[in-house]
Amino acid sequence: MHPFFLERPRDLEAAIALRAQAGRNDAPVEYIAGGTDMVQLLQEYVRRPERLVSLAGLLDNRIEVGPQGLRLGAAATMAEVAAHPGVIEQFPVISEALLESASPQVRNQATIGGNLLQRTRCPYFRDVGYEACNKRAPGSGCAAIGGENRWHAVFGTSENCIAAHPSDLAVALVALDAVVEVKGADGERAVPLVDLHRLPADTPHIETVLEPGEVIAAIVVPASPVARRSHYLKVRDRASFEFAVVSAAVALEMDGTRIQQAHIALGGVGTKPWRVPQVEAALGGASLDLAPLQKAAALAAAGAQGRGHNDFKIELMQRAIVRAVETAGARA
Repeated sequence: MHPFFLERPRDLEAAIALRAQAGRNDAPVEYIAGGTDMVQLLQEYVRRPERLVSLAGLLDNRIEVGPQGLRLGAAATMAEVAAHPGVIEQFPVISEALLESASPQVRNQATIGGNLLQRTRCPYFRDVGYEACNKRAPGSGCAAIGGENRWHAVFGTSENCIAAHPSDLAVALVALDAVVEVKGADGERAVPLVDLHRLPADTPHIETVLEPGEVIAAIVVPASPVARRSHYLKVRDRASFEFAVVSAAVALEMDGTRIQQAHIALGGVGTKPWRVPQVEAALGGASLDLAPLQKAAALAAAGAQGRGHNDFKIELMQRAIVRAVETAGARA
């Protein structure tokens, strides 16, 4: 592990003043909260900050469910949110996404804010034995494009990076139009979660729109008629503690046996959580019969680019959408 200084600010204002940053390897000062992802990356020399700024005890950890929707303090743990009765009842896709993530031990420690900022599981990023990784070492290349890329993205890629975004929770929250409350030296701002993560383009090492000194303070999910009838489907290589090969977060508003409104986001296939508005539009007015669901799901393939080993994801994500819509639609 590369040596670093650990700062323990007295309050959030002091932490913000230190202008640490999250989600990029060239930042000399970084924030740490639960640390479940950070510690592993430090141990493996993937991240080598000069200083870490602890947010322990400085962020809100409340979980509030009311008529306006859901507010999650950034320091609430994955386990706390997944087990909250209001979340289970009114936002089941969130609880399911969390329970499909990591292990019970990790969920007890990992924070909601940190979960959204976790780094990709691309093996070329996480193994410093590979020199070519533009996320870890800007300008070095992308070993995944010509290498083993079964786990990688088919949406939002560039010639500089094809790493898939890892967070299950972020996919569920994007499907529900969640907003991130951000605090920084210039005050507070609200960022739609769909806009929090950047596409790699020619700067894959810059993963979010957060500025130095900005921290995620809370996540707000607005009340919505689709939230209760929602489901998270995760396809993975093993039954537990595994990241998504493909996932689908689906939230529906039904009018009898027909879909009135659909929200769908995909995971495991994009360099960020991937919303599919063309599929959502096609499902409007559709029944839950297999044929119209398959026809709508086929539209998800538009713009997808496989790189060889991950070509199968294009078909698999369509099947995942159909199954997730069927499951959500059957809920009372």
